[in-house]
Amino acid sequence: MSKPNPTVLKIGGSVITDKSKELQVRMDVINRLADEIKRAAVPKLIIVHGGGSFGHPLAQEYGVKEGLKENSQKIGFSETHHVMTVLNGLFMDALIWRNIPAVCITPSSCIITENGRIKHFEDKPLKKLLEMGFLPVLYGDAVLDTKLGFTILSGDQLVSNIATRFNAERVIIGVDVDGLYDADPKVEEKARMFNRLTLKELKNLHSRVGKPKNYDVTGGMFGKITELLPAVESGIPVKIVNATKPNYIYKVLKGEKVKGTLIEKGRVRVG
Repeated sequence: MSKPNPTVLKIGGSVITDKSKELQVRMDVINRLADEIKRAAVPKLIIVHGGGSFGHPLAQEYGVKEGLKENSQKIGFSETHHVMTVLNGLFMDALIWRNIPAVCITPSSCIITENGRIKHFEDKPLKKLLEMGFLPVLYGDAVLDTKLGFTILSGDQLVSNIATRFNAERVIIGVDVDGLYDADPKVEEKARMFNRLTLKELKNLHSRVGKPKNYDVTGGMFGKITELLPAVESGIPVKIVNATKPNYIYKVLKGEKVKGTLIEKGRVRVG
């Protein structure tokens, strides 16, 4: 019997932090998600979480994503990375306190980008942890860059890269809305949610969607669509669900039906 391929779970920064207040963690949500992850007991799970009100404000203030242009930005790089380790520590606490053998892998220590795209990824520790039955946890981070000096590596790029690198069974994206919409549901009352999308439909949608008005150093939902394309092209199904709603992450991890957007390379017609 062949071993299952990994499941990659992304928990958005907007789910575990309050983006309207700097450095404001939603510990109740983190604890609930840890409970759901524990109950689901998915073998070979990899988690990536976002930065929300921890990473984004500092990265924006110091222009970390755009690269090193003056020495005063170096403290911004350090601070952005540091607050991400703080948020990650809170997330890790919740998992480990529940006897989940979770181990943090710091992206800035094993990944170097080139013009913002992953160029070098020392993934042997991640591979070994999976083989041994640990739960690796990574996060969006401030990383070194061969051209820019440094930049921001989004959790979404990390998810897509890990999924294709490890031939993931599936990708689950936990956000603070019910799925992927044709407009921002927080602004547009008549925004329509997609239940299912093929790769072709996703590409068409991507070409029609404008860049978001709300500034997000990792690109918001527009950035998510861009980063998900390689994973979907590799035949890995992606499910976007609302992680702020109790038991949604548990249900989707267990393969149960839950409201959200399923993105697949192509639809398989049965019967």
